Amino acid sequence: MPFQNDKVYQFTQNGIEWLRTGQMGVYGIFRQGAWIYVGSGDIRARLLDHLNGDNPCITRERPTNWAAEETSDYVNREKVLIREFDPICNKKVG
Repeated sequence: MPFQNDKVYQFTQNGIEWLRTGQMGVYGIFRQGAWIYVGSGDIRARLLDHLNGDNPCITRERPTNWAAEETSDYVNREKVLIREFDPICNKKVG
């Protein structure tokens, strides 16, 4: 099941900073034709971390957009979305 809403935002400083701190949930980062990463936690903080280069794989894949949903069950929801989208930077090595 994809994200609960169909809102898509730009993966830029302005496209992220409007979020309130402390919004917990799951998010996906992507570009046309490819899901790059699915994560969970404080949506604003995590997206800003990724935008600022905390994950070289995400940076290398040049994301353009993100989507998210607030949920208290974000750990399980993250697992479901990773299985569904098979994001490039969520692959386990070994």
